[in-house]
Amino acid sequence: MVDLVKAIAQDAGFQIELLTTGFGALIPSLTARKIDIIAAAMLKTPARAKAVDFSEPVYSYGGGIVIPAGVQRKYPTIEDLRGLTVGAQVGTRFFEQLQAAGVKEIKTYDNLMEMLGDLSVGRIGAAYGDTPIFAYQIAQLKIKSARLAQEFRPPTVEDVCLVVRKGDTELLNRINTSVQRLRSTVIKVILNRWGLH
Repeated sequence: MVDLVKAIAQDAGFQIELLTTGFGALIPSLTARKIDIIAAAMLKTPARAKAVDFSEPVYSYGGGIVIPAGVQRKYPTIEDLRGLTVGAQVGTRFFEQLQAAGVKEIKTYDNLMEMLGDLSVGRIGAAYGDTPIFAYQIAQLKIKSARLAQEFRPPTVEDVCLVVRKGDTELLNRINTSVQRLRSTVIKVILNRWGLH
């Protein structure tokens, strides 16, 4: 998302300053005018669209289940996680999806790495969250103790967008124009670089 927002900002002709903010604090920071754009793996949902405006999509994906590498059980649906303690990132759609699926034991985390750490030592039975981020972390960090459940089909596939304050149409239009212009070239190259096809 950092690479994407940099490319879009350059194309749209505005300067950006990157700040790190916890996922659960992103929308409050935006609405309080502490930041102007959210460039995180934030999925576009009807509930969020009531509070903020979303750009044209830059990528789409659903949730992924990560389980201990030695587990042979199959998890084709989110409902198959019932009976396990499952990790989810606070403030995400994935937490909501687990609740809706009837998963009773959900442990929340500020980030996915903490979740993978707890999974590796048995504090949780599975982790549920951003498929591409999990895949990247498992591959890049050569995590042998966990794997994505390849058979899993998420309940939804949703769009990842840049996010601006509700009603900030000038900024939104500039971003959307750049997204449309860059989608088949620069955005595609960035997604491929990060293994997102």
